[in-house]
Amino acid sequence: MGYDAAKKIKGKKRHAAVDTLGLMLAVAITPASVQDRDQIAPLLRQVRRLFPFLERAIADGGYQGAATAAAVKKSARLPLEIVKRSDTAKGFVVLPKRWIVERTFGWLGRCRRLAKDFENLAHSHLAFVQLAMIRLMMRRIARLTAAS
Repeated sequence: MGYDAAKKIKGKKRHAAVDTLGLMLAVAITPASVQDRDQIAPLLRQVRRLFPFLERAIADGGYQGAATAAAVKKSARLPLEIVKRSDTAKGFVVLPKRWIVERTFGWLGRCRRLAKDFENLAHSHLAFVQLAMIRLMMRRIARLTAAS
């Protein structure tokens, strides 16, 4: 268990790589004390191994930094684009491309076991995230099959 002082959360963080439809390509579960920028290079290395045709990675401001971009370029051979929030924006603003990952986290939040931090082990938390995504994709396939 860790504590992230910036986000004021204790427990675990989910680092997810998703495609443009919001379907999960890879996920990493870390203690909350692990910085976001320290986890992106290993996550994208895993994604790149499974999907070698990817052209770029888009991330939010928590993953910014020259050292992080260099680590991603070296380990995953992907350019890292950072979607930044405007300095003049007041309140909530939808950021382009950033909402795709947030929508995926919203889908995961609909699963009872993932709505709260119930799991003590990162491996069991990862397993329930994968089961939730399998369930979501199977329901979509079933819906498409029934429609045709």
